[in-house]
Amino acid sequence: MKIQQAVTAVLMLAASALACAQTPDALQVRSWAAACANCHGTHGQALAPMQPLAGSPKEVIVQRMMDFKSGKVPSATIMHQLAKGYSDEQIVAIAAYFAAQKR
Repeated sequence: MKIQQAVTAVLMLAASALACAQTPDALQVRSWAAACANCHGTHGQALAPMQPLAGSPKEVIVQRMMDFKSGKVPSATIMHQLAKGYSDEQIVAIAAYFAAQKR
């Protein structure tokens, strides 16, 4: 009986890990990206002097965020703090969201 419970627990943990590893849905990604609106505008369509994100290449956004996250690029704003709050997977998803937006 204890072996069956242990196997069940392991299977439940594995299923939970797989669910977490799945690509987040579009609504979740849009919600993460909404945190950027204060500075970069709704859907990344910022007004000068802020940098717009909408329509920027995904790879450029990812690299910039990773640079902020690692501290490679210093920030005069709070970007380094914000970037550290996202997983690498979340950063890729957010970058894809902004890349798909019209400039």
